[in-house]
Amino acid sequence: MILISYLHLVKSSRKIIKIKTMQNKRLIIVFLVLSFLLLIPLIAMQFTDEVNWTTIDFVIAGGLLFGAGIISEIVLRKINSLNHKVGLLSAILIIVILIWIELAVGILGSLF
Repeated sequence: MILISYLHLVKSSRKIIKIKTMQNKRLIIVFLVLSFLLLIPLIAMQFTDEVNWTTIDFVIAGGLLFGAGIISEIVLRKINSLNHKVGLLSAILIIVILIWIELAVGILGSLF
């Protein structure tokens, strides 16, 4: 009986480790994609004068993108309902886009 309980515990712990590993891989992929997105303006600045980002621009964009990425990861991990996930991720995306537009061109009347 103890051996069966032990084997069941080992099997359960392997499933948990596998799930955690998959979630961590997804988080690493999110961070890599966001880092790549921040490299685009950096590379563009080397070839044209049209892109003129300062250090604070990279810090703000990085904070906005990485913050949205972390919040999205929390939503994906904690929310079980697919409809709620889609709704919350859509809201996060819309908020990020509106903040990005406001910071870029001040479309909402310079809230920031």
